[in-house]
Amino acid sequence: MKIIAALFTAIALPLACGAAAEQSDFARGDASLQRIVDDAVAATFRQFASNKLQTNHLAVTLVDLRDAQQLKRASFRGGVPIYPASVVKLFYLAAAHHWMEEGKLKDGVELRRALRDMIVDSSNDATHYVLDALTDTTSGPELPEVEMKIWGEKRNAVNRHFASLGYTNINANQKPWNDGPYGRDRLWVGKDYGNRNALTTDATARLLSDIARRQFISAKRCDEMLELLKRDPSNKKDSQARFTVSELPGGGKLFSKAGWTSTTRHDAAYIELPDGRKFVLVTFTTGHANEREIIPFVAGQIIPRL
Repeated sequence: MKIIAALFTAIALPLACGAAAEQSDFARGDASLQRIVDDAVAATFRQFASNKLQTNHLAVTLVDLRDAQQLKRASFRGGVPIYPASVVKLFYLAAAHHWMEEGKLKDGVELRRALRDMIVDSSNDATHYVLDALTDTTSGPELPEVEMKIWGEKRNAVNRHFASLGYTNINANQKPWNDGPYGRDRLWVGKDYGNRNALTTDATARLLSDIARRQFISAKRCDEMLELLKRDPSNKKDSQARFTVSELPGGGKLFSKAGWTSTTRHDAAYIELPDGRKFVLVTFTTGHANEREIIPFVAGQIIPRL
């Protein structure tokens, strides 16, 4: 079993463990925007110094979308692969719409129900269904080595898709679990969990920016995805709606996908404000899952200066 685990980790990891080059080709770096991010990050480290917030505990990517044809980007550790928790569900949502558009995945009531529950409620069970549908795999007992190799190649379908689009330093081939993987899924994640999911804030910001600009697949597909990502910070029942901002001015709009575990707290947010500001802000934190103020503090330092 250890040999097989090592084999499949080696197959899957090139996407996740390459050099940490930033996912910057989708938007040009901007000096003024970079100063805003740098100042926000510095202020965050000062604010949470007593919480022992370290530089390797935070990653931030900001994209200014006001000029849809010439995006501006700035980041802090934006190209570093980090365990994304449920933010990876954004990539499974986008892949599902691409598969449906190409006729590789049949649209249907159950798939749509699963996509909704995966994004709106962040259901892990729904995500299992979606990933099975995308990759033609199922969970279950351990498989013989030859069968496991075939299964692993199928499970990497989402990785291959985003690699073909130019995404780097990401790994999206695992199901999210409440109690942990078993059987072939435990084998697949590797002995030391070396094949676990990984995203960068740059890659996440790129995908969310393309959806926000209606430039991922088609405007119709993007609108369908944005409808699921739509949040209302005043809705106390939506636990994902207040990760980045706790309120919006009248007419403001928030679209987001959060992720959290016992060790991580992340948010990928697209915000439209009544004064015309449009931006994507992706913030990942590790080692501070119970500290709910870090992500909104970063946003509070950035938004007024845009």
